[in-house]
Amino acid sequence: MKKKQPNNQRITALYARLSRDDEKEGISGSIQNQKAILEKFASDNHLPNPRFFFDDGYSGVSFTRPAFMEIMELAEQGLVANLVVKDHSRLGRNRLVVGQLLEEDFVRLNVRYIAIMDNIDTANGVSDIVPMQDLFNEWHAKNTSDKVRRVMQSRGNAGIPLTTNTPFGYKKDPEDKNRWIVDEPAAEVVQRIFRMSVSGLGPTQIAKRLKSDGVMTPSEYLHSVGVKCPVKPPVYPHNWCSSTVAAILDRQEYTGDTVNFRSFRQSFKLKKRMDKPQEEWKIFPDTHPAIIDRETFALVQDLRQHRRRPTRTGIVSMFSGLLYCADCGSKLGYSATNNYKREQAFFFCSAYRGNSNVCSAHFIREKVVEELVLEGLQRLLWYIQVYEKRFAQEQMERFGIQEKRELTARGRELDKAKQRVVEIDQLIQKSYEDMSKGLLSEERFATLSVSLETEQKQLKTTIPEMEASLEATTDKAADLQRFIERARQVTRLTKLTPEIVHEFIDKIVVSKPDKAGGKRHQRVDIHYNTIGLWCAPSPEEMERLYQEHLANQRKRTA
Repeated sequence: MKKKQPNNQRITALYARLSRDDEKEGISGSIQNQKAILEKFASDNHLPNPRFFFDDGYSGVSFTRPAFMEIMELAEQGLVANLVVKDHSRLGRNRLVVGQLLEEDFVRLNVRYIAIMDNIDTANGVSDIVPMQDLFNEWHAKNTSDKVRRVMQSRGNAGIPLTTNTPFGYKKDPEDKNRWIVDEPAAEVVQRIFRMSVSGLGPTQIAKRLKSDGVMTPSEYLHSVGVKCPVKPPVYPHNWCSSTVAAILDRQEYTGDTVNFRSFRQSFKLKKRMDKPQEEWKIFPDTHPAIIDRETFALVQDLRQHRRRPTRTGIVSMFSGLLYCADCGSKLGYSATNNYKREQAFFFCSAYRGNSNVCSAHFIREKVVEELVLEGLQRLLWYIQVYEKRFAQEQMERFGIQEKRELTARGRELDKAKQRVVEIDQLIQKSYEDMSKGLLSEERFATLSVSLETEQKQLKTTIPEMEASLEATTDKAADLQRFIERARQVTRLTKLTPEIVHEFIDKIVVSKPDKAGGKRHQRVDIHYNTIGLWCAPSPEEMERLYQEHLANQRKRTA
């Protein structure tokens, strides 16, 4: 139970909001105008401890606005006495959520709500007109959204780029804001990324090289040239991540094309964007200068599909290239033919196929792998979405232990290399003395010294790289946060797709089957991108957590 705060310690939250659509229509006044009205009202009515909050550029149909969420968090702690807005539409334009706030949440949290211009004050009760007003506010939001959609539809069909921010490597033409021109320093980085991809490097390897070379990330670069960027520069400098590199490699715009209607929103209330099938994209070729030629772009797309190579029959598995033998480490080959049903397709150890004396078959059906991966992902995503903080803490603790082990191992390798350099000097010196004493021939000394000097030269080249690797620390927290954010976006996962598998699965390690109690058992370890092998709670613990979650939901709706 929350501790009740004295009234003189609770604040009066003065809340202002302005969306981009409101700003275009000029119907609500600026943030500063709202602030002046709110502060005067608080002063005239002697409301205690006024504190100003505002959300600039946030739609009223969404309630995941930073300032509003901060107010609600303070209210949950019993720290908010009053919430004051200029007019009722500033609170929001979703009648169901607004109704719940007025009728349930503000009552439960003992928050007095005031909308100045609409003469609403919950201290005097809520008028029957308010729900109708909420309906009109929602209609206004929908009407505005429809207008914006029609304008964007018209612009998109005319070949005007719909993206607000130009892709990294381009900038807007000062003489025509709808046209892109090449930003040479950034374009060189894009070209370098494509060259590394053609050479066989994956997004993670490319990101590591860019970071070690001190190349600025797109957000860092935009801030350095004074361009307003929606993404803040990372806390750690040059912190390239594989998802940023992959996004650059996927952008067809680098070939000179404008690509519109890649995604859509399901409704004006749901701001989350959904991807459209590629056949529904609207592509306008050669609308701006190309940074990457079409042949290179096509080659990179083919190379990035290597994980899902088709069999000789042309049948493709979303798991191809991801399964590994637990005993010999070889990839598991995929077998699917037109002679039997797809349900019978299977994986087997490729080393065993070449030489049955090397390993065992590690036979496993594709449908079994799909069932295990789907179930594992469902549990992982549910756990992240419901127990996000707990999951993050568990992973960071594990990262800390793992990183300590890696640093210790690297430190030992570096010490051995340095010690070997010293030993080689001593060996060369001793060999020279033996030659002087006639214990070693000149030919033998020459051969030995050349071999030792070559080894020493190689070590002296490697040592700085080992030192740099030891000093470089990976921002595990940033990678983990990106993984969690993506996991939050996947809801109601009922079927696997190649994209989901590629995005979340790093590798699947299959052990050889054994029999116990007359039944076939086979261990399958799923390694996820970023977090590796997830140690899931036991079935009993998962059941307890699920029941706890249901109980909490019932309390919230009670």
